[in-house]
Amino acid sequence: MATKGPHCSFVLLAEFDIDSGAQLTYQFPQPLGTDEGLLANLMLPDGAERHFEDWTIFFLNQTPFNTIAPVLALETDEPDDDHSSTKESHSELIYVLNLVRTKHDKSVRRGAVVKAMAICTRHPFIQIFKPVLLLALDDYFASPSQDCLARLFDAINSMDISTAPVLTRFEKLIMRASERKDIFSEKFSPSKVPDMAVTPLNGSQATQTSSQHQTTSSSSSHSSEESIVAKNRNPYIDGARDQTAAESSTTSPYQQQHHPSSPSDSSFSLGGSAVWVNDDSVILDSQVGLAIGGGPGSVASGSGTLASRGRRSTDASSSSSSGLETDHTHGAPIPTASDSQLRSGISKDTHFFQTSIIYREHHLPIKLPLATFPEEVGDYSLMQLIQTFSTPQVTVSGPLHPHLHSNGTLTHAIIILFNALVTGKRVLFLGHNIPAGQVASYVLSACALGSGCGVAMRGFIERAFPYAGLAGGEDWASTPAYIAGVTNPIFETSIAWDLLMDIGTARVVVHRDIHINFPTTPPAIGPLLTRQAIRAENSAASEEEIARIATRDRETSQKTDFTAKADSLDNIFMEDIISAITSRFGENVVRLRFIEYVVRFVRLASRYEEVTSGTTKLFYPSAAFGEGSLGSGVVFPDETAALKELAANASRIEGWRRTKLHQYCVSDFQRFQATNSIKGFDLAHQLSRLRFGKNLPDLEVELIMRKIAENVRSYEQVIELLAHTPLHLGGLQPLSFCLFHQQEVVREAILDVFNELRAHPVGVMFLQALNHFQRYAYVRQAHARETRSREQSQQLIAPLPYVARTPSSRSEISLGGI
Repeated sequence: MATKGPHCSFVLLAEFDIDSGAQLTYQFPQPLGTDEGLLANLMLPDGAERHFEDWTIFFLNQTPFNTIAPVLALETDEPDDDHSSTKESHSELIYVLNLVRTKHDKSVRRGAVVKAMAICTRHPFIQIFKPVLLLALDDYFASPSQDCLARLFDAINSMDISTAPVLTRFEKLIMRASERKDIFSEKFSPSKVPDMAVTPLNGSQATQTSSQHQTTSSSSSHSSEESIVAKNRNPYIDGARDQTAAESSTTSPYQQQHHPSSPSDSSFSLGGSAVWVNDDSVILDSQVGLAIGGGPGSVASGSGTLASRGRRSTDASSSSSSGLETDHTHGAPIPTASDSQLRSGISKDTHFFQTSIIYREHHLPIKLPLATFPEEVGDYSLMQLIQTFSTPQVTVSGPLHPHLHSNGTLTHAIIILFNALVTGKRVLFLGHNIPAGQVASYVLSACALGSGCGVAMRGFIERAFPYAGLAGGEDWASTPAYIAGVTNPIFETSIAWDLLMDIGTARVVVHRDIHINFPTTPPAIGPLLTRQAIRAENSAASEEEIARIATRDRETSQKTDFTAKADSLDNIFMEDIISAITSRFGENVVRLRFIEYVVRFVRLASRYEEVTSGTTKLFYPSAAFGEGSLGSGVVFPDETAALKELAANASRIEGWRRTKLHQYCVSDFQRFQATNSIKGFDLAHQLSRLRFGKNLPDLEVELIMRKIAENVRSYEQVIELLAHTPLHLGGLQPLSFCLFHQQEVVREAILDVFNELRAHPVGVMFLQALNHFQRYAYVRQAHARETRSREQSQQLIAPLPYVARTPSSRSEISLGGI
């Protein structure tokens, strides 16, 4: 992860003077060239003297009033993988992390000293700099001088992240959906791993030097498709193949040309229920260079080597379920590379890159998150946002608006917030007597909520003001569709807003002038959906009956204005989210669910555009499976469910299509189509058909599997496939059902796919997530295919006739032979 610019662009220090108010004392290494009074007031928030310590976050280069103009131009970062092709007119966004502290001192006027220090960075994961900022502010209180700012500036910019792996979009999706702490461990450079010597349990010593490692620089991990495949190939396969060639000189021609991704005989143990598929510890052993065996895929125990070559059994009763291999010779567990004691050389959790910042001889460990997207800033919490506005004390007031109340009076407060975010409403978070840092966290959480954690949409952070004060209030309040956090209650009456989220009292208020600011018209899809829905439910009804029912429904809807259903999809979704939080599933599960929710919303919008205008640029056009052609588009259980879901989302989709968010989604989809590795068909649609479809035609299943098998041949294509099969949605389970299909061509196609997955460490992890029955079916069929191939290859070699060892001048016939 190499960047051209520094980690820290500026360090600021502000102090409060009782006579002149907030003052910006220092700017290092150069003045920012913007309003110093504005910066000082943002660094010293309202009510800071009431809290011993507070964190605030704000952005620069966001609008004309906070755009910086330093004398010396700043170096820019390398373009982001996610949005490298979309250049914005304004400068690159700068994130500011600010720490303000109050020290009570009776010897000074007003009885307290208030100082604030801030760092300006281009990294959205600004939370990693909190420890060093704490030390630097302590240092400044002890010895106030500009040298403290210089030390902080140099310390942060000395942080080394040059060997941090740079993940693609699909690799990030896989990582954030996986709970495995060794996911993509092969991407961490082994050059930093110290030489290690592990003592086996039988007392023998084994050592392995770093010269035996195959080191690969992380900066070249995406240089070419061939290098990626070579780097991520299963080390056991290559090691076992080389070892087999060295051990035996009578190997058959087939065995000498063994396919690297086909499971070998040593990969299987068909007796009983033990099935060897693969083991992540073997991969780690080869990459990290742990001295627990004689080579990749082997585990040393005295002078013997396990016949299983370090592979883990899928038998439920196996001791491997505890994470340790078992020595079949001595019956004792052998540590593997997955053990935390043996993996100290690499990150204990590969979701983060471990580095450090040295500040005045203090070594501060830093955990750099690797799977974040640009719309995720700071250490936000969706759980905190949802819990605050899901209690019985929550009150929702104000007029009903079709863009906001997608389920009438029963619309959940969080859904109202989501609708306001995606339809471009001005959202104001108010936290009276609440630390500004907490208010800023709610704003950042709202941005992640609306964008699907940056996976589905973008354009929220650029209009977000995590902390906004009275200084510059007229400027940020004039920003269209702003998302702001304030602590002063005067903003409730002094500025224009559309939705007020009161954190302290759990109030959700829709402004009384919402209809004046955002007039609405009935969705164009309404009458069409009504007639089609009636026709779908009453297929035998006449045109007169359909018209009568439609007229009656329109009159009913005009009386009630908004339809409210307790069992609406949004309400069911929120009940599931709250249940997951109550059951302590964790923040990551909540984020994954909202990613699915926002992705589904965008795909619904694409179907809506097709129905209303006949075409869409948001997603693949909707098409059903036909003779020789696969389907595409969003998947519904049936046409009636599709019409009902579109009708429920029609108003907010209409509001969303008028915003800049819609334009971003169109350009992003076009870019994804150009850069994705799997082209020519809608992969998400095919997997949804396998996952949710009922009574799929054999021809469709065959075509789906053949298409996937033909387009999963490289590392990038493997990653894209796995990104569409996250483990929390069953992983490879929809594909594994094809192992039991009645047609052999389908079973052969899924074997090709699984064999390709098995050639990469991350694919092995997904295969291991299948249950024992599915893995056994894969192993059994792959072994049967291998056996057939071996027999066929042996039949192609004509057997040599028997020739007796006799002098060449005498034939068998002359000796009486026939």
